[in-house]
Amino acid sequence: MDVKRKGIGRKKLIQRIVWITLIVVSVPLITWGLSRLKPAAPSVEMSMLWPDTVKRGPMVRQVRGLGTLVPEEILFIPAQTDGRIDKVALRAGVAVKPETVLLVLSNPELELQKVEAEWQVKAAVANMEDLRVRLQQQKLEQQARSAQVQADQVKAQLTYERDAQLYKNGLAPDLNVRLSEASASELKHRSSVEKDRLGFYDAMISAQLEAQRVGIERLRAAYELKKRQVDQLTVRAGTDGVLQELTLQVGQRVTVGTVLAKVVQPTHLKAEIKVPETQVKDVALNQPAEIDTRNGIVKGRVSRIEPNAINGTVTVDVRLEGALPPGARPDLSVDGTIELERLADVLYVGRPVFGQQNAIVTLFRIDPDGKEANRVQVKFGRASVNTIEILEGLRVGEKVILSDMSAWDSQNRLRLN
Repeated sequence: MDVKRKGIGRKKLIQRIVWITLIVVSVPLITWGLSRLKPAAPSVEMSMLWPDTVKRGPMVRQVRGLGTLVPEEILFIPAQTDGRIDKVALRAGVAVKPETVLLVLSNPELELQKVEAEWQVKAAVANMEDLRVRLQQQKLEQQARSAQVQADQVKAQLTYERDAQLYKNGLAPDLNVRLSEASASELKHRSSVEKDRLGFYDAMISAQLEAQRVGIERLRAAYELKKRQVDQLTVRAGTDGVLQELTLQVGQRVTVGTVLAKVVQPTHLKAEIKVPETQVKDVALNQPAEIDTRNGIVKGRVSRIEPNAINGTVTVDVRLEGALPPGARPDLSVDGTIELERLADVLYVGRPVFGQQNAIVTLFRIDPDGKEANRVQVKFGRASVNTIEILEGLRVGEKVILSDMSAWDSQNRLRLN
């Protein structure tokens, strides 16, 4: 017969109570622990990223812009008269001298006006010679009259003296003396008048010839103008250089002022750089610059800043100081970098894709072991082309990712492979 053991039921009850208590306590703890676990970080290939290390030291602030080489001086050759193009002697790109013929125009009406003006000058010169001869003839006639009156005056004076002597001797009446005296006095006065008139003849001749000479000079000036206009129908370069533009065709008509050609000096070029309007505020005259022609770098200095912004950019002229590399020519595309200032001792890093000066952004900072990156907030200061000053958020030696990380805006942590 089985004997019932005491205490076995109680022991099982205690064990059940313990297990139930453990279960009741462990379930909340496990739930709380699971809630504290971080979600798995997404993986990113490190080879696809652009990292950089925070440094301290000197930093050069620069701005960059695209531009072109342009001549410092462009000689525009306009049409001086209306005309029709008869000949195009050269095309763009040819080296020219001052007397090099570029175009030949024709204007029959102008050429006819030149011939007419020339004949008017010749006719005026002939008229002046005719006038000079006539005036000289009149002067000779006046000299003859003056001599005749003077001779008559001498005869009258002698007659008066004779009659006065006869009257004194009682051989002639008083009336003859008075008549002789009146005749002598009249002829003396007439002789004086004729002498004065002869004296004015030289001044009268000079005045009339000078008036005729002025008329000739006026006609000659008109002729020279027509002659110069006809000569200008043969269009010349007027300076040493290179013919930059000449697009007119034979038979085309042009009017006064039409630009016929452009001549430039290819060795005297400057760079026109388009700087974004948000970065031009620190650009100043005489700042050093470097122009990359893609075949060499030329140093220069800022010589002019356009006062107006066009399409979001401001044109900055850079005067080139060094020798131009081979292949440099007008309208060549170039890259320009202008040095704004040199900062002696600042904390800086490579400029992120969306890094703007005086802005607060978030970057992914790489852990020392290089396995993960965590998002941090960084405050930037002054910016350059490739670097930017750090005011807060990073320390020397820390590495950050400069690439565009907008695809992970919702993540605060990344795993780097």
